[in-house]
Amino acid sequence: MSAEPLVVVLIGPGGVGKGTLAKRLVELDSRLWLSRSWTTREQRPSERGDEYYFVDRATFDDAVEAGTFLEWAEFHGHLYGTPVPSPKDDVDVILEIEVQGAEQVLHHHHDAVVFLILPPSMERLEERLRVRGDDDDHVADRLQSAPDELEKGQELASYVILNDDVERASGEILSILEELRRQRRELPTKD
Repeated sequence: MSAEPLVVVLIGPGGVGKGTLAKRLVELDSRLWLSRSWTTREQRPSERGDEYYFVDRATFDDAVEAGTFLEWAEFHGHLYGTPVPSPKDDVDVILEIEVQGAEQVLHHHHDAVVFLILPPSMERLEERLRVRGDDDDHVADRLQSAPDELEKGQELASYVILNDDVERASGEILSILEELRRQRRELPTKD
């Protein structure tokens, strides 16, 4: 098996279910390690608190200066960043990030596997945003930026996954990852 782990990136508009999928993938596959991102936004009432490291802007800025992040971006007035991953041995890294961040990850990891996660419809996307507790202005901002995120995501994605059912979508992603792992095992080693 290749010594380098796969870098698996889940992207898509807010509310599409990236976090739910990432958690389910880690539950189903012990060879996946989920990197926990940082954000300066407030924790939503629907969140348990382990979705992100919730920090203030000064703390985030200090981490940027220290080179803590693999990628970071400002999105809808808040900073989001993924620390340089430090998984245990023999696991693949899964990142749940914004489209802007995926561009930065691909700059450092050209062979990263990017999954664009699609909502079943824009109506379902709006419903998911509202269910998770986003206010009307935030929902409107997210829905307005979604088409651009989806367009850019199409350019970056290795695979496109419809998240109409978490179990089905997770199974589809895991099947793809298993095939990629098989291909990596079969690659000839360099002398």
